[in-house]
Order: sequence, then structure tokens, then C-alpha cells
Amino acid sequence: MRDVSSKYLSLRTAKATATLKVSTGTIEAIKSGNVPKADPLAVAKVAAIQAAKNTSLLIPYCHQVPLDFVDVRCEIRDSRIEISAEVKAIWRTGVEMEALIAASTAALTLYDMLKIIDDSLVIEQVKLIEKKGGKSEINEIGEGAKAAVLVISDSVSAGMKEDTSGKLLVEHLKSFQLSSVNYIIVPDDRTCIEKELKHFADVEKVDLIVTTGGTGVGPRDVTPEATRSVIERELEGVEEALRNYGQERTPYAMFARQVVGVRGKTVIVNLPGSRKGVEDGLNALLPTVFHLFAMLEGKGH
Repeated sequence: MRDVSSKYLSLRTAKATATLKVSTGTIEAIKSGNVPKADPLAVAKVAAIQAAKNTSLLIPYCHQVPLDFVDVRCEIRDSRIEISAEVKAIWRTGVEMEALIAASTAALTLYDMLKIIDDSLVIEQVKLIEKKGGKSEINEIGEGAKAAVLVISDSVSAGMKEDTSGKLLVEHLKSFQLSSVNYIIVPDDRTCIEKELKHFADVEKVDLIVTTGGTGVGPRDVTPEATRSVIERELEGVEEALRNYGQERTPYAMFARQVVGVRGKTVIVNLPGSRKGVEDGLNALLPTVFHLFAMLEGKGH
């Protein structure tokens, strides 16, 4: 199975259809209630919903998804039965397989119940009509934007320890087509941190500053205080998203004090100093955070 543990929860939806070709005599039998195996449409709907909930048992590499909604409809036409299935879930992976399984199971159930009176049955098509949700729906990229990565650490700045989290940040940000990514290392000194944040926001005019380090409760951890002193507006929603994402993966995330805010048209984000903390922060933030650039330009949502 594919590892989806790094993905965040989002509303996932999918719609699928299937078509069963039948004879006109079969259509008349269904409408008049003369099918030997009782009401095929009602049974097909129940079977489809049940199948959708058990998709992971039928498709080997399909994840177990806690479904929030399944709707199946069977519409009778002149010489066919059109089946539509819609599935919703708030989860880390899509529900297109659940929708396809529902539609195809409804078609197969109808086939089984109608074959006794119709040997011309043909399942003509099972098709995915729509799928929504997850990062694939977010079209934000950082193309043309400028960023700065600020590594805040006494030991790294003194050459006693090698930086890994800051380099990971630079590499990841560059993959989103930013025009430039500055990279500097400073000690855990509030005055120094404030100076660099103001420089990149006011002089360099970068769109995004991401800091790593100094967000804990140690005696030298002053990054949140320095950040809060230079921002003009705090983005509490982004802070909540970072903490929620982290706490779903480790209880130690509750100790993070990262601040996120805006100075002028520059977005400033604090991330922890650990490589794992940075990885989690990037997964929670990107690419959605790039949407802030358009908002700061007055373009709205």
C-alpha cells in the first residue's frame, strides 16, 4: 500500500456511473414488479452501498477509508438502466475506487437478478465521472516568488553542528519554482533574528520567510517572541493547521510555539528546528500557503 500518512485530512468526493443494457421486456417487468427475484433496483442499491464500504477487502492495495456518505441511483431508460454512485469521505486519500466499486456492483447485482428473464444483458460501461479533494485540487505554486530560509541555532551558527532542516527547506521550496531562496544561519539571539526578519521583509521584499529552530521552551528559544515583535498581523489559522498536523503524528508537537504572520507583503512562518518537524510543517503548509501571495496583492480568494 502507498504511504499516505504524511497527507492531511480533506473532503474527498467521487462520482461514477455504469450502464446495463436490457431488453424492453425486462424494463416492463421491472416497472410492473414481475421480476422473479423481487425488486432488483432496491437490492442493487443496497449491494452497491455495502460494496463501497468494503472496497479495501476487494481491491488489494486500496486503503480502508471511513466513508461519510454513499448514494446510489438506478434510472430506467428505454433499453438500459443507468447507475450513478457518489461517495464522500474526509480522509487522506481519494474515494474514486469506492465510487467505481459501488457503480459496478450495482450493475452486477442487476445482471444477477435479471439474467433469469433476459439473456441479452450487457454491462456497457463503468466510468469515473468526477473526483475532488486533496492536494491535487490545489493549483497554487510559488513560481516567480522570492523566499528566505532563516536557520536559528547557536550550535549551527558556531559551527558545532551541521544544519539539515534549513537545507531541507531550501530544497523543498525550490521544487515549487520560486525565483530565489536565500539561506542564512543566525544564533538564538532575539535582536539578530528581528534584524534579519526586517531586512528580508523590508529591504529584500521576499514573499516568504521560513525560520527553523528556537520554537521550544528552552532558555535560548526566542524565535516566536522575535517574530511576533515584527509582524503586523498574525495568521492564527495557519498556526492551528501546523499544530493540528503535528499533533496527529507526535504528542511532542504540543510544545511547539511557532508563530505565523504578515509584515507588509511578506509571510513569515516559524517551524521547529528538527528535520522531522520541518517535514511535517512543509506537508501541512505547501502548496496552500502560496495562496496568501495573491491575497496580499488584493486579488482575494
